[in-house]
Amino acid sequence: MARYLQVSSDIGRAIESGTLVPGDELPSIRDAARQRSTTTSTIGRAYRQLADAGVIAIADRRRCRVAADGVNAARRLLSGQHALLLAGSDDPGLDIALRQAGSSVLTVGTRGSFHGLTRVWRGTADAAAIHLRHRSGTHNTPFARTLLRGRQPAVLHLWRREQGLLTPAGNPGHVTGPSDLRTLRIARRPFGAGTRVLLDRLLTEAGIPPDAVSGPEANSHLEVAMSVASGQADAGLGVRAAATALELGFVPVGWEDFDIVLSGSALAAAEPLISIVRDPAVQSSISALGGYDLSRTGSVEVLD
Repeated sequence: MARYLQVSSDIGRAIESGTLVPGDELPSIRDAARQRSTTTSTIGRAYRQLADAGVIAIADRRRCRVAADGVNAARRLLSGQHALLLAGSDDPGLDIALRQAGSSVLTVGTRGSFHGLTRVWRGTADAAAIHLRHRSGTHNTPFARTLLRGRQPAVLHLWRREQGLLTPAGNPGHVTGPSDLRTLRIARRPFGAGTRVLLDRLLTEAGIPPDAVSGPEANSHLEVAMSVASGQADAGLGVRAAATALELGFVPVGWEDFDIVLSGSALAAAEPLISIVRDPAVQSSISALGGYDLSRTGSVEVLD
């Protein structure tokens, strides 16, 4: 066994047995190397493997602590079970599911549908949460079918969600649709995010060049809502759940499918998440956010 794997296994067993408990600080890389009579690069690789598996959390280059769900993560690591590496888009309902999933699902990379798909294609993520409308009018499945060709592509259907224009409470600007955004400050998601793609399409259809609007960039639907609520933006595009959370105005623009795409080889690692989104209590919590249709939640479609 490689030395770094031996070190990570030793630490994992210490956590599983209770010798180390969540919140405990691990020795620095330099101190651990000295204690174990090995190199700092070996300890660095071991700590990185433990962090990628959700066993420890790396606060900075000098401090590592046992993660809150480190015991369960250590058990999975020692048994050879693989946590699902999930990239892709932001969603308040998915946040609820991920909190339940603990270290069985690890989010990786910058959020955004395009970035998530790219990571799955490259093999640096197992799955991606996306909400992309194909030119055929179908959401998500065409991207999974083409990008994961030959890898038994599959789609875990999460839910349909309502997107709309978020405005200050009472909609003082009397926004009725995308055509009213020309002179407003718009909170926008970064390039590569599915909601940014949707906003740019809506603006173009309304005769407004996307580059002609200005406003702050926001990394999540909740940040879009906070930008509007704080007065940094006059409007933004986001899900109804975000508008409801901050008691904002909401002008609906349509519904979209929000799914997870993955290769067939990742389905086993996705089982904990699949079970969680099928749980009636979890579905009830997501539905309470507003703007969700969960009629197909948890269904898995294996594509040709």
